Amino acid sequence: MYLLLSIILCGLLGFALLMMGPLDGGIIAFAIVVGCIFRGLYLLHDIHKRIVVLAPSKSKVQQVYEDYIKEKDKDVNV
Repeated sequence: MYLLLSIILCGLLGFALLMMGPLDGGIIAFAIVVGCIFRGLYLLHDIHKRIVVLAPSKSKVQQVYEDYIKEKDKDVNV
């Protein structure tokens, strides 16, 4: 149902943009598409941040070991 409604509304929006003229309608259509893309990328980034917190890729033992190696390398370089 929602898909059909979306198709009809997008068709009406496209018709309205064509009636505005190629330049004005094109600018508005470009703004809508780019705005949707940026919003989608922002949401993907937000989802990624939340998933990383819930399911870290390394176990605590691996993380502590890597931190130990990094501190050991710092001590050797100083």
